[in-house]
Amino acid sequence: MLDELDARKSKILWAVVDDYIASAEPVGSSTLARKYNLGISPATIRNELADLEMLGFLEHPHTSAGRIPSSKGYRFYVNGLLPVAPVTDTERRRIHGWYRARVRRLDEMFRETARLIADVTHNVALVLAPQAAQAAFRLLQFLPMGTDQVIAVLMTDAGFVENRVVDMPEGASFADFQRMAEAVNRVLSGKVLSEVTREDLRRIRDEIGDEAIFAEAMHVMHRALEGRTEERLYLGGTAQLLANPEYRDLDRVREMLLALEREDLVKDILHTHAGEGLTVTIGRENTSSAFWDTSVVTASYHVDGKLLGTIAVLGPTRMEYAKAMRILDYVNANLTEMIHRLKW
Repeated sequence: MLDELDARKSKILWAVVDDYIASAEPVGSSTLARKYNLGISPATIRNELADLEMLGFLEHPHTSAGRIPSSKGYRFYVNGLLPVAPVTDTERRRIHGWYRARVRRLDEMFRETARLIADVTHNVALVLAPQAAQAAFRLLQFLPMGTDQVIAVLMTDAGFVENRVVDMPEGASFADFQRMAEAVNRVLSGKVLSEVTREDLRRIRDEIGDEAIFAEAMHVMHRALEGRTEERLYLGGTAQLLANPEYRDLDRVREMLLALEREDLVKDILHTHAGEGLTVTIGRENTSSAFWDTSVVTASYHVDGKLLGTIAVLGPTRMEYAKAMRILDYVNANLTEMIHRLKW
């Protein structure tokens, strides 16, 4: 793509995209001549704009003398933003202050991350939290609670901490539950929960040596994971859509909100680039037609080298890409640090 453009066309195209992102108004030759030090006349700029339109980098709205970037033009611009610039000192303080003030537990972290990204980028934020069943088992322990109940605590390497109150079967003691936990921990330590085999269960049963206690162990594991086998999608900033000129049309807002309610569509977007690092998908590069007027910046987060989930910024193709990319890149690294801090 870059081979199609000489230095002058590249400079003009960059200026058009930059100005349109800031103003949301089609950009004409007089604006470029006045605001940017291009060193050429408005007439020459007009000729270059016509060439850029012919090459597919710009579009010409019928009601305006100016031009706007096409998806191809935005792609040129985004590629020029790599590598991603670091966050500013103000942004860094804001991000760390947000986490310090609002996050104490893992479930809070994912929710507040969505809110933080939306608040800073002024776009919709998406956070796909990992599946508990895809995390590796770390520890099962029991805490006494009265004479006939215990609290089961299940922890995974992804930071999940699940607590459940469990009734002790008649004739069982707290020592039996401690023995149960020791057997489960020995056999399952480090194993991905969705990959536990029948052989693993047989070993646990043999180590416990009591069929009733083994059955209770399986019940406890099921209870601890109940409702946590599906990925959870957190959204932040859907009201931010209304602040964009592109969404002044309420029918368009309604269509976008309905699309965001389709978790299957949203998750497909986030899964498409899982594990690829920081990616930007622009307009019709999105597989679903519901998002052909939007761009999505995504980043996958890891713990101890294992892919856990995805965070993203979703907004109009006229989004402030540089800001969205650096915020997402920095929050992604910060999220990994927070998972480590909260899981221990």
